[in-house]
Amino acid sequence: MMTITLSEILDDLRAADQALRKFEQRYWISSDTFYALYSQGALDNGEHREDFSEWSGHYKVKQHREALLRRFSEQRVADLRAASGDDFVHLAPAEPVLEITG
Repeated sequence: MMTITLSEILDDLRAADQALRKFEQRYWISSDTFYALYSQGALDNGEHREDFSEWSGHYKVKQHREALLRRFSEQRVADLRAASGDDFVHLAPAEPVLEITG
């Protein structure tokens, strides 16, 4: 089992976003559109293989970290609701951790 903090998730998202913006500016296309084409094998003859491989890697990291952030947030809200005893979610600055597998 692995432990990851919210800060680590957010740092990874920031780094992935910066890398994705670099490729979006270079190729003038959104990362979502790029990845759809890439997944279909519908991009050029391999001339930009290294860029496309790196771009897709950053895209996958972003998708994975966004899923972790959603999961993290949903669990935190559930925990806060359970602890509050009323209908309100009492948010306070804190950094809980999430244990993830694989």
